[in-house]
Amino acid sequence: MTARWGAARRQAREAEFTAFVEATAPKLRRTAYLMCRDWHFAQDLTQTTFAKMYASWGRIRHAANLEAYSRKVLMNVLFDQRNRRSAGEMVLAELPDHAQSGQSDAVENHVALMRALATLPVRDQAIVVLRHWEDLSVETVAGILGVSVSVVKTQNARALSRLRSALGEDFART
Repeated sequence: MTARWGAARRQAREAEFTAFVEATAPKLRRTAYLMCRDWHFAQDLTQTTFAKMYASWGRIRHAANLEAYSRKVLMNVLFDQRNRRSAGEMVLAELPDHAQSGQSDAVENHVALMRALATLPVRDQAIVVLRHWEDLSVETVAGILGVSVSVVKTQNARALSRLRSALGEDFART
């Protein structure tokens, strides 16, 4: 009887984890992509994040905000990977051979924005991505990155200023 009860609980926990992964994986992978600009590496980061969460699932599954926790784990995984990779290495997505007539400007803007974002320090990239792409509050970003609210506000303002300088004033109008 005890063995069946344990197996049923384990299956329920695994079903709960699977549902969580299915619900959050696309958004988490997009966040990872915005940080590293490589879909394959973003998938690796996402899988590593979920592996770490699975190892602790029994302890964390009742956390108040698992989605925010997953972003925190992702950022830690990303920071660890960045420390291991060469500082001179930069991964960029390849441009399509030919853009369709209406997409040319959008593709150029996307590439320019990704290149400008890549020039920022990794923590500034994380702040910009979490604040502006993920539309998270300053308080949530501070919690994910383990810094104060004032640090997020200051680094966000500086990062946006650097992006504006790198992209030019006309970029925001396009």
